[in-house]
Amino acid sequence: MSLHHPPSPLAALGRTWIEAWNARDLDRVLAFYDDAAVMTSDRIPALGFDASGTLRGKAALRAYWGNALGLLPELHFSLIELFVSPDSVEVLYENERSKKICEYLRLNAAGKIVQGSANHLPH
Repeated sequence: MSLHHPPSPLAALGRTWIEAWNARDLDRVLAFYDDAAVMTSDRIPALGFDASGTLRGKAALRAYWGNALGLLPELHFSLIELFVSPDSVEVLYENERSKKICEYLRLNAAGKIVQGSANHLPH
């Protein structure tokens, strides 16, 4: 299977990814990810997880995001824009605190996210 994905399904993935987060449905969010997915964010150490800012595997993602959802009962993402390449989608959104975030999501040939990076504006 090719690593090149058509733009339309990538954009649809970005929209449904936002919808899953807004539904606070962690299982639905995790269904987008490969079992060995890697996620990087400066928020990871801030919440007491890996000091490197990188988590590996769905179990680690479940623990981190489950914790974050518990801390953010008003969590809501408003989609601003989607950017696509043959193997990734970038989702630019604003959260419930009016902070803009850009998530880079790289997919494997099966269409599962294998690498994610949450990018925040510098303070």
